Amino acid sequence: MLKNPETFLFRSAAAWTAVGLAGGLAYREVTRAADYTGFTQLSLVHTHALALGTLVLLVTLALERLFTLSADRRLGWFAWAWNSGLALTVGALAVKGSLQVAGSAIADSLALAGIAGTGHIVLAVGFVVLFLVLGARIRDTAAAAVDAGPAAHLAGRS
Repeated sequence: MLKNPETFLFRSAAAWTAVGLAGGLAYREVTRAADYTGFTQLSLVHTHALALGTLVLLVTLALERLFTLSADRRLGWFAWAWNSGLALTVGALAVKGSLQVAGSAIADSLALAGIAGTGHIVLAVGFVVLFLVLGARIRDTAAAAVDAGPAAHLAGRS
C-alpha cells in the first residue's frame, strides 16, 4: 500500500519527465558529437520515458482522484512494477543505444535484449494489475452509487 499515492504518482511522473527530456537531449548530443546518422535504440529512450512514464502515471493519478484506486492495495504493486519495469526497459535502451553509437559489438548482445524484454514483461504485469484495480474500483463505486440511490447520484452532478 502506498502511503500517499497521489504524491508518489506525481513524483514518479515528474521523474520520468526528467528522464525523458534528458534522454532526448542525450540522443541529440551524443549522435551529433559522434557524427552518427544510423538508427540507434538511444532514440527510443525519450519516447518510452515520456509516454510510458509521464503520460501513463499522470493518467493513473487522474484515475486515483476519480476512483480512489488506492483503496485497493494492489495499486502499490502496480506503481512499483511499473516504475521498475520502465527503469529496466529505458536503462537497457540507453545502454544499447550508447553502444550502437560507439560502434561496439556488445550492442548486439542477447543479454541487453533480455533485460529490455524483462522490463517489457514487468510493464505488461503492471498493466494487468492496473486494469484489475481499476475494474474493481469501478464495480465498487457503481455499487456504492446504487446503494445511495438516484438522488445521491444526481446531487454529484452540477
